[in-house]
Amino acid sequence: MAELQSSVTGRRPIQGLLLDLDGVVHVRGKAWPGSLEAIARVRTANIPLKFVTNTTRVPRRRIVEDLGQMGLQVAMEDVFTPAISARAFLLRENLAPFLVAHPDLREDFAGLPEQGREAVVLGDACAHFTYDTLNVAFRKILRGAEFLALANNRNFLDRDGELSLDLGAFVSALEYASHRKALVLGKPSPLFFALAVDSLGCAAEDVAMIGDDAEADVGGAMAAGLMGVLVQTGKYRPGQEKELDPPATFVAQNLTDAIDFLLF
Repeated sequence: MAELQSSVTGRRPIQGLLLDLDGVVHVRGKAWPGSLEAIARVRTANIPLKFVTNTTRVPRRRIVEDLGQMGLQVAMEDVFTPAISARAFLLRENLAPFLVAHPDLREDFAGLPEQGREAVVLGDACAHFTYDTLNVAFRKILRGAEFLALANNRNFLDRDGELSLDLGAFVSALEYASHRKALVLGKPSPLFFALAVDSLGCAAEDVAMIGDDAEADVGGAMAAGLMGVLVQTGKYRPGQEKELDPPATFVAQNLTDAIDFLLF
């Protein structure tokens, strides 16, 4: 049995909770044992809860529908995705997106400007990544288009149970070629965490983030002033907690153990 670790000796009750989805609540489309019951306990305790995911292959509507099929009823506004964060940014800056993303994600960008200043928006296009598309994006960035990345993850847990290449490698390729840094709008971006925390109506230091990605979920949350709880499920690999500085607030075997710790 994995040992639970905590970097907190004296702590106060949380006032809000951010919860990753894939690898924490569910794995490969199936609810993780005990996860729905753990979420029910949070709701019974009347702790504000939002779900934050770096998924950039499917629209928010589909995420909510898929959760419902697992038995977890979630309101659309309670799910934060990089695409929704990017949409808000594009509207605020009056930018026309050039999407390099999976076709299913396009509905989250419907109704945005089609003319005017451009922004390259890079998402996980999966098999739809092509040299020609990436080269068009590269040339637009060179000509001054804004460069937005929906996420910057190194890898993700695929449906076959193995780790697969994630968006970060493609972001790095365009950054290297263009000598431009992308504005990352998903985890671990402080902007993304700030948006989610604001929706909870409490201070960042009173909010905990639970995730299976030591770098994007836990490290990103703690850099933004939140508590960070790493669960040893999903994409977690042994020893990843040792890479965090400062250390995670808590390292738990699964979501149930994480909730036990936070609700004490």
